[in-house]
Amino acid sequence: MRKQMQTARGMVRHRGCAEPIVASRGGHRSSIMNVGRRVDYAVRALCYLAAQPGDRLVSRAEIQLHQQIPPHFLSKILRALVGAGLLCSVPGVRGGFRLGRPAGSISMRAVYESVEGPLSLIDCVQQGETFCRFAAVCTQIGVWGEAQGMLRGYLEGISIGAIADRQGLVARLRARSRRGWPQVA
Repeated sequence: MRKQMQTARGMVRHRGCAEPIVASRGGHRSSIMNVGRRVDYAVRALCYLAAQPGDRLVSRAEIQLHQQIPPHFLSKILRALVGAGLLCSVPGVRGGFRLGRPAGSISMRAVYESVEGPLSLIDCVQQGETFCRFAAVCTQIGVWGEAQGMLRGYLEGISIGAIADRQGLVARLRARSRRGWPQVA
């Protein structure tokens, strides 16, 4: 039986090697990339805003309504997107949000990294031996590094403008229901 000690950073230490704690849903995130709700909600919000006229300010409540994003998530996400320069925020009663730059210049990678930080499939690719003592001799680290590069390039090549959504997901789902298409669970 290995002696283990959980560290404050969500790592398990044994025999001198730190390994990430891999837990099921609801626990700590695995070191393998997980596209979570924050990224999904950020993309939804930006897609809706990208389809609006450029001079139009859109309220947080409108984004929430049309894209069905929980308010506690949306406020934090909008702050992150403003901080990254992807959105502009205009305060006040008639204020709201609009894109901070053209939709065609906002990549999916930029959205991901604005809410999650640098895109990383597995921590040892970025952190090397500071994360795992085997990084220098690992036979799989190159595979993950190349896959990470491919994913970064792919997401960099998809813009928010290319997937803009004028109606919003709620209206599109209602229209689908009216046409009698089967619902997806």
